[in-house]
Amino acid sequence: MAMVVKNNMSAVSTLNTLNRNSAALTKSLAKVSSGMRVNGAADDASGYAISERMRVQIRSLDQDNRNTQNGSSMMKVAEGAVSSTVEILKTLKEKVINAANDSNTDEDRQTIQKELNQSLDQIDDNANMTYNGKYLVDGTKNNKTAVTCTHLTNLSMSTDSNESTALTLLKNRTGDQLHIKDTDNVTISYVNQGKTYTTTFSVGSQSLKDILGVTASYGTETFKASFSYSNNNIIGTDGTNNTVYTANRENGITLQNARTGVDNQIAGLTISIADNTGAIKKAANAALDAFSETIRAQNASEDNALVFQTGTKANQAIKVGLTDMRTEALGLKGSDGVKLNISTQKFANAAINVLDNALQKALDQQTTIGAVQSRMEYTSSNLVAASENVTASESTIRDADMAKEMTEYTKNNVLLQAAQSMLSQANQNSSAVLSLLQ
Repeated sequence: MAMVVKNNMSAVSTLNTLNRNSAALTKSLAKVSSGMRVNGAADDASGYAISERMRVQIRSLDQDNRNTQNGSSMMKVAEGAVSSTVEILKTLKEKVINAANDSNTDEDRQTIQKELNQSLDQIDDNANMTYNGKYLVDGTKNNKTAVTCTHLTNLSMSTDSNESTALTLLKNRTGDQLHIKDTDNVTISYVNQGKTYTTTFSVGSQSLKDILGVTASYGTETFKASFSYSNNNIIGTDGTNNTVYTANRENGITLQNARTGVDNQIAGLTISIADNTGAIKKAANAALDAFSETIRAQNASEDNALVFQTGTKANQAIKVGLTDMRTEALGLKGSDGVKLNISTQKFANAAINVLDNALQKALDQQTTIGAVQSRMEYTSSNLVAASENVTASESTIRDADMAKEMTEYTKNNVLLQAAQSMLSQANQNSSAVLSLLQ
């Protein structure tokens, strides 16, 4: 090679090598210090974009999990309120059964009434429980519901029985005669707005439709039920316009109240047959007094259900509607504040069925809440697993193999130092020309 001084190509070449080694060392240093293979889009453009989308998903999944846990906490508050109500209702049934026993005087029943009144107030307090300022089971978190009426279904009478069958010809589910005589007496009790309306009359030749269409009284007030009848496996339509069937899809007699809404609900229907001596006919009563509430009366409601966002996309959510657990909605108190009366044996006896229906409402709500809590536990577990798996996928793209990167860093560091040394040597080559000038 010619000896030149204007262009020291050895130095230029070595300098370029030094610059490349310096850049490689800088990248290696960034990877080793951050622990990531991809620190910016320049390192791996497509990998960077993919991993960033994964990071968005990971953060979304983690927030979904927090949402689910918060929702579960809210449901625990609601479940606690309803559980307390269920316990109160169980105690109240015990009390009204006691009140229905004639070993008690009416004064004793008045004492039990005081305890019942306090318990009903506590049920309303339970319904006003809040979470983060939100009322849960006071009826303000309902699903969208059309106005409905009380449906009472009896599955204890023969499937060929209907509203026109004479009482004296009625049979039980197994086809045995109920042995009701025309000289027997029948007592009907309806509970509406906290008031128990009763009437007693002779069976005669009347049918079920006849006896349930009579006028009953509560003091000077009167009440006349207005039922439509069906004798098939279709109970009716609920507030969401879904058809409700009997549990076993067998025929049963269903009474549908013609009056709609909570104010008009029949909170309890009690039918009692006694012979002309006053002796109770238990077999007949077991079949006739088995009308249970299958569709509850509700007022129309907009869609105010709770929505828990549990997915990374819009509308990936769990929606929960909570019904009204106040005493009025449970049929234990009227809109004017009149509470269920157990001051007489007849009133206490009628209250037993009212509490059975109230318990059914509360247990239905408790079941709904419990099912949602269980679902949220599964949702949380799924979200944690999804976050873990996406994180693992993102790690394969972004995270550095530290052993490999340390090896690369060491190599680049040695090469940089070698290039620096060689650049120094290359810069000395031009000085050799001076020896020609001596």
